[in-house]
Amino acid sequence: MLTLILIGLVGGFITGISPCVLPVLPVVFLSGGTPSSGAGAGDGPADRRRPYFVVAGIALSFSLITLLGTAVLSALPLPQDVIRWAGLAALTVLGIAMIFPALQDLLERPFARIGRRNVGTSHNGFVLGLALGTVYVPCAGPVLAAITVAGATHRIGLQTIALTVAFAVGAAAPLLFFALAGRRVAERVRAFRRRQRRVRFVAGLAVIALAVGLTFNLTDTLQRSVPDYTARLNSALDGSRVTDALGSGGADRALEQCAAHPSSALADCGKAPGISGVQQWLNTPGNKPLTKDSLTGKVVLVDFWAYSCINCQRATRHVAAWYEKYKDDGLVVVGVHTPEYAFERVPDNVKAGAERLHIGYPVALDNQYTTWNAFQNRAWPAQYLIDAEGRVRHVAVGEGDYTTSESLIRQLLGDARPGTVLPPATDVPDTTPTDRNLTPEIDLGSARAVAYTGGYLTPGTTTFTDAATPPSGAFSLSGTWEVGREALASRKDAVIKLGFSARESYLDVGGTGTVTVTLDGRTTTFNVSGAPNTYTVVSGKTSRQGVATVTLSPGLSAYSFTFG
Repeated sequence: MLTLILIGLVGGFITGISPCVLPVLPVVFLSGGTPSSGAGAGDGPADRRRPYFVVAGIALSFSLITLLGTAVLSALPLPQDVIRWAGLAALTVLGIAMIFPALQDLLERPFARIGRRNVGTSHNGFVLGLALGTVYVPCAGPVLAAITVAGATHRIGLQTIALTVAFAVGAAAPLLFFALAGRRVAERVRAFRRRQRRVRFVAGLAVIALAVGLTFNLTDTLQRSVPDYTARLNSALDGSRVTDALGSGGADRALEQCAAHPSSALADCGKAPGISGVQQWLNTPGNKPLTKDSLTGKVVLVDFWAYSCINCQRATRHVAAWYEKYKDDGLVVVGVHTPEYAFERVPDNVKAGAERLHIGYPVALDNQYTTWNAFQNRAWPAQYLIDAEGRVRHVAVGEGDYTTSESLIRQLLGDARPGTVLPPATDVPDTTPTDRNLTPEIDLGSARAVAYTGGYLTPGTTTFTDAATPPSGAFSLSGTWEVGREALASRKDAVIKLGFSARESYLDVGGTGTVTVTLDGRTTTFNVSGAPNTYTVVSGKTSRQGVATVTLSPGLSAYSFTFG
């Protein structure tokens, strides 16, 4: 828990001093010098509590939206950016109220009913902070990406709350410094004391200008024009460390230990959890659930995968071969398809993906992460090998070491049916990448686009300037794009420049159109059609570093780059 809190505090502080805060900084600064409202307050002193209320409002709405927003929006038929638009509307109303005291008095009347006097400015500052927090959420870096996943998988618990609150406190600390600095300036500069009515007017204009700028994504230009001096700090505090710190939170410590410390021999990892909460089955008789009787006395391999995950695609070749080789000897394979993206929740997309990968074993659609959580799983792909007595005996996370996994499968099959003569082992080439400098997965949606060279992506349609040459493991943009939480949708002249170190690079993209790739002066074009899937954009015989220019025709949605 202490590790999580420290990660949250440091990550929040880094965010609070990053270029992402520049658009809201003038409003935070002016909030400290805004005078009290109400009759006779035009020349009165600024409320000394107001900076604290503003920053408290930011921290509260930031935390609540981060923890609950994803889960609520996924459950309700609402646009994904509805909270952002609500915040922009609130900012506009508050800015107008700061210019016109009569409107502010009207907005503050509900607070007057709680029996306190002269609370208008403080509570108005708190409401301003609440509105700012809704538009500050896109500043979330890799730490908040892990929290977003926790919300999507319904695993919000004490640890996740502690991380979120710590992150909000860490981000609030520098913002409070700026707000208090604004108050000190207002107290010390005589011009502020003489012209506080004008200061309120200017502050109101600043709030309205911020709302307009955020509405049309004009603030992105400011963020891109300032070098991201916190990029290295953010990359050091990546989401994988947060995920490790969050842990699985499950009841069976043995299962967690087996996943964290895999062994080349059989181990006792505890009783196998059940496969539950399945929305739909594929490749079973009548697409009905597997029965307990059909698994009793069998060796079961539970494989967590997602159809557009390139790592899963490489691993699935081996899993499918094991199933075909040993299904008559007592092996049952269950492919638990747990989605990473929204399009992977669609049964027809999963079915088509399974067919492309020649998967003939049963597939369980785990759209609510019920089985994922039961197994305390944290990665795609991952295999859990269960013996005939129903105990987990081996856990393999990620790609590779398929010879060991198959050897253990054969050992358990022999134990379950003594005297059984098994067929020869499979001979599927292991294509797991071995390059230590291999570029990690690069997400393109605003929720997890930490590799974007311009700092932070915010939802909405934006025209980017000419893409700068990115370093390895990063990307830049030019042309017009519609930025979503999960993907970038191409509009006019949409170009991605991708820095990579790999033998092959893949783009997870969907829609209907073409993708053109230019690398080392050579240009190739391929067609895209249908639901999102993984397409090869760079291919070579050896691993290399390079910068590829990827041009998407209008109407495509790009989710991520992966490498091999």
